Amino acid sequence: MQMVSEKICSEGGSIGFVHCMGAIHEGHLTRVREARRMADTVVVSIFANPRQSISGEEFENCPRDLARDADQLTPIGVDYVFAPSVEEIYPPGFSSYVGVEGVSERLEGLTAPDHFRGSMTSLTIFLNIIKPKFVFLGQLDAQQTVIAKRMVRDLHLPVEVVVVPIVREADGLPCSSRNARLSAEERRAALVLSRSLRLAEESFHDGERHTSKILRLMRREIDHEPLVRLDYLAITDTERLEALDDITERCALVSLAAYVGPVRLIDNVLLNDQKYKSRTGRLRLG
Repeated sequence: MQMVSEKICSEGGSIGFVHCMGAIHEGHLTRVREARRMADTVVVSIFANPRQSISGEEFENCPRDLARDADQLTPIGVDYVFAPSVEEIYPPGFSSYVGVEGVSERLEGLTAPDHFRGSMTSLTIFLNIIKPKFVFLGQLDAQQTVIAKRMVRDLHLPVEVVVVPIVREADGLPCSSRNARLSAEERRAALVLSRSLRLAEESFHDGERHTSKILRLMRREIDHEPLVRLDYLAITDTERLEALDDITERCALVSLAAYVGPVRLIDNVLLNDQKYKSRTGRLRLG
């Protein structure tokens, strides 16, 4: 992979990189299409990273079907699929890590303190191997995106982080490999999460700027669903992920995590006053 990347770069070509753990779904494919639009060569990595899982159980339940994933990627213009083993990425004696202080300890970091140290270390390794001009991340993993942007800035890495909006299934659930683990009843219950986020959007568009009122509205909706156990619910800024009391003339991220039965789901929405929206159409996140 390093030899291929060096050849592409030496010939003046640009690489668009999509980093994922496998179980390819429409969310990944949307990122691939954006990479195809922006770069000369598209590389997709498939790597189930044991050092970034919320739990060992989650890592064990991560679907692994490389042939199926490759069959989905080939027709939409992926040039290379890079699927190294854990031992190749983390050889015996591996002891070097990348951490971003502050922002990593909030939200998802409260549940799994080492989660983002693992994901940023893995991402840095892949960026060093592949040498992309662009790396495409998804809004669904909003905190990871914010942290990746900070890491790229702090370490002066020669790559642009492009954030691709959440892709949702027909019923409103964000595309995720975790959805397959939901029973029919659990899936129906999980829809309360996206409904609560829509309530936040509606409240914001109706003029509400006090986060306590928006959060109370969302909690009331979620509490009606007995199969859902909320892990966290927060309204923060989009760069430091610090809690906000008032979102007048601010860009805000409403994010949540919840257990639906045994499955942990995340979701989020961005609240932006019109004048703070990006003129290029890019998401203002991180």
